[in-house]
Amino acid sequence: MALSGNEPQPEREPLAPRQEYAGAPSTPSRNSTALLHPVPRGLRRAAQSQRDLRSSAHSHTRKGGPSTHRIAAEVVHAHGHARTHARAHTHRSAVGAGKLPAAPRAASIAGTLVFKSYGFLAGCHAGSENVERTRSFLRVWGMIATCSDLFIMVRRCLLTFKPFRIFVVGIGFFSLCFLMTSLGGQFSAKRPVDSPFTVRAEVLSGHESRGVLRKISDMLEVIMKRMDALSKLGNTTEAHRLDELSSALDRIQPVGLVERIQAIAQNMSDMAVRVEQILQRSMAANRVREGTLGQCETPKDPRYPDCPSKMDWMRARWTSDPCYAFYGVDGSDCSFLVYLSEVEWFCPPLAWRNQTATPTLKPPPKTQAAFRSDIGALLEQVGAGKESLSFMKRRIRRMAAQWASAARRLDDKLRDHRREQKRILVHVGFLTEESGDVFSPKVLKGGPLGEMVQWADILTALHVLGHDLKISVSLKELHGFLGVPPGRGNCPLTGPLPFDLIYTDYHGLQQMKHHMGLSLRKHKCHIRVIDTFGTEPAYNHEEYATLHGYRTNWGYWNLRGQQYMTMFPHTPDNSFMGFVAEELNETERLNIQRNKVNNMAVVYGKDASMWKVSGKEKFLAILHRYMEIHGTVYYEAQRPPEVPAFVKNHGLLPQQELQQLLRKAKLFIGFGFPYEGPAPLEAIANGCIFLQPKFNPSHSSLNHDFFRGKPTSRKVSSQHPYAEQYIGRPHVITIDFNNSEEFESTVREIMRMNVKPFLPYEYTCEGMLERVHAYIQNQDFCRPEAPFPPVNSSWLGDAPGPFVLPPDSSILAWGANASSYAPWPPLSALRLLASPEGQSCVRACRRAGLVCEPALYRFINIREAFSALDLQCDGLESEMNHLFPAFSAEHAECGLQRDPLLFSCAGSSGRYRRLCPCRDYRVGQVALCRDCL
Repeated sequence: MALSGNEPQPEREPLAPRQEYAGAPSTPSRNSTALLHPVPRGLRRAAQSQRDLRSSAHSHTRKGGPSTHRIAAEVVHAHGHARTHARAHTHRSAVGAGKLPAAPRAASIAGTLVFKSYGFLAGCHAGSENVERTRSFLRVWGMIATCSDLFIMVRRCLLTFKPFRIFVVGIGFFSLCFLMTSLGGQFSAKRPVDSPFTVRAEVLSGHESRGVLRKISDMLEVIMKRMDALSKLGNTTEAHRLDELSSALDRIQPVGLVERIQAIAQNMSDMAVRVEQILQRSMAANRVREGTLGQCETPKDPRYPDCPSKMDWMRARWTSDPCYAFYGVDGSDCSFLVYLSEVEWFCPPLAWRNQTATPTLKPPPKTQAAFRSDIGALLEQVGAGKESLSFMKRRIRRMAAQWASAARRLDDKLRDHRREQKRILVHVGFLTEESGDVFSPKVLKGGPLGEMVQWADILTALHVLGHDLKISVSLKELHGFLGVPPGRGNCPLTGPLPFDLIYTDYHGLQQMKHHMGLSLRKHKCHIRVIDTFGTEPAYNHEEYATLHGYRTNWGYWNLRGQQYMTMFPHTPDNSFMGFVAEELNETERLNIQRNKVNNMAVVYGKDASMWKVSGKEKFLAILHRYMEIHGTVYYEAQRPPEVPAFVKNHGLLPQQELQQLLRKAKLFIGFGFPYEGPAPLEAIANGCIFLQPKFNPSHSSLNHDFFRGKPTSRKVSSQHPYAEQYIGRPHVITIDFNNSEEFESTVREIMRMNVKPFLPYEYTCEGMLERVHAYIQNQDFCRPEAPFPPVNSSWLGDAPGPFVLPPDSSILAWGANASSYAPWPPLSALRLLASPEGQSCVRACRRAGLVCEPALYRFINIREAFSALDLQCDGLESEMNHLFPAFSAEHAECGLQRDPLLFSCAGSSGRYRRLCPCRDYRVGQVALCRDCL
């Protein structure tokens, strides 16, 4: 048989010269099809009967009867399926059997089915004359049905029957339009009245349109299954083929197929009528609502200056994010105004809207938090699937007994304090796949573990304190917990935030901004950012950082400085979160002191890159003369070449084996990197002396690549500044490693020293629980602060301000009854002083044995503070400057801070003496003042 140009050509034997089909043009065109066999005389008679039938149908149409196109439409689906099965059957037969009879059989089945249906329907629609012609044609057809050439002709007729092709395109487009309508699709971002297919919400309800289409789909499915059954008839023998074909057609045509095709046509007709009726009703309803729609003009309200520009943006971009449609935006100005006034807050409320429609959700009742000792529920929440999570779970299990013991002690200490249970979400952004998660693959290969140590301890502390905790390590979990609308994050949350606090990191903060949109601005007071190296206010303030060169990839979030939480208390502008180290009991302490190996040293650095230090061979050679040097450098097959041969390398050790090694060693030595990790504290807790290099000049973002781009100007004077400043000798010794004489004398001194294991209270489980408890119960950045100073302020007695000089002190303090303010930390802890020129408040307070407290800055940002310090102001100005409040001695000018986000303990200038709000602190707990609990 011949194939059209779009069909694959199966291999076949060479054919005899072909003869043209009777009545066809001598030169085949693209739409014509040539026969591959001579045309018998009987077949020509059949073709002539077909032309007579077609002519009769056209004649009947001109007289007012139904057209051939209309009749063909009712069988187009059967025709389409027949072609599909014929093609499939052709390939199966040609490849499998090596012959072609199966294709004519499939074509004859399709042709017989269609033409029998055609004759039947023609009789229904075209009158008795057409019925008689059709029946005559069928009789001729029956006489020559056994001829294979007839099958070829039937398929050629169908393929060249243009009304079928035209109607297939028409019915496909019509069905596609209704399918898009039922699914809410839209052709463009025009207003709804521009296209009948964009009025989904007003024209056709979802269940109405989908119900009609479902019926059509079911009918077509039945037809397809029966056509598939017919296509398989070609596998039978030639003897039974006609009997099976006849019985199959008898079952389908009079009983099922024709009635179903008619039902399809009727349903399509009913659907069109229904759409027309609904459109008319919609237009009538629009005319009724013209008064309301007239109120959808963009309001010009000076209190909402961004409303016109937001309306223009919505008109142009409302289809850019599915979340707008989720909130009811449909492309009309009214929907834009409703969204911008009720979901967002750029436009004024609409008077014609029912403002009481949205119920006010009451916050959940407050409950008392109770300490927990069972960590089973926490381990389940942490999850699995990542090596980083497995490491955190191992640490939680190993430390569980110490957490439980610390909880009992703190419970006794806080017996009279009410602790409110908080709803807390912890989103560990750096472990999500979307952030790259570079940490998990390196857990067992010497990668950094400090961040995972801290996160494991944060999770455990929050759980043990008794709070309602949710943990997220993926964007999917974050979406589910926050309840963000579907889309790309351009729409805000409409309901209240389901959490009182959210602990995350910079990666998580960026993810929340992307998926929460404007809601992040509204709810950012609930966020706490775990930030290892700290963020100073000059880098945090977006506008100020951009104008004054402090902009980095990590800052500019416009948070309060205390919302950033660090690993060590190196930045007083931030809150100190910390972590914990294992605490030894008395028996373990005594065993360590007895079993110490006096000439054993362990090098701080488990990655080979940490051993690439200029000049290390010199001081290691000196150390090797006095001590046996051990390393814990990771390697896979060969010893790292960076590790000298005289170093005994144990490879990467599990935590418990590393603890045993540290309990034997006398010295734990650092090469200068990594900075501020947990390992030195663990070594000191196991009785080691930590020897570290002193940096000259100090490392900072100005001279060192590691700190470049970090949102801090802090100058790091040694590898571990906390150990140097807060622990010190004899446990920590900081020297210049380039001075060989000083290095060698220090090694000899260390060998003579006997030290006990030491761990600062703030790095014990109890110390961390105490600190985190104080933060959760007292830090509230969502509550608006009362203005200060108050109007008509009256200070204590005849004093010119709120500051007094306590007995036996040279530092000003807050007057006992000067105000009714109750901030946290309390005003009783405040001490006021002025720094020397060129010195920051961090250093000025530390030199006085105090800590700078940025939360108390607003109480000294007044003229009276300068007078109390005997600083005479010839001029007083207020501006955005992270060094203010400050005094310029050169011009006798006093500067007040205009933006509270820029209150900063960090920063210095040779031009200014800075006013510093210092406070006292608890022994072993620098984050808390004496009255903070």
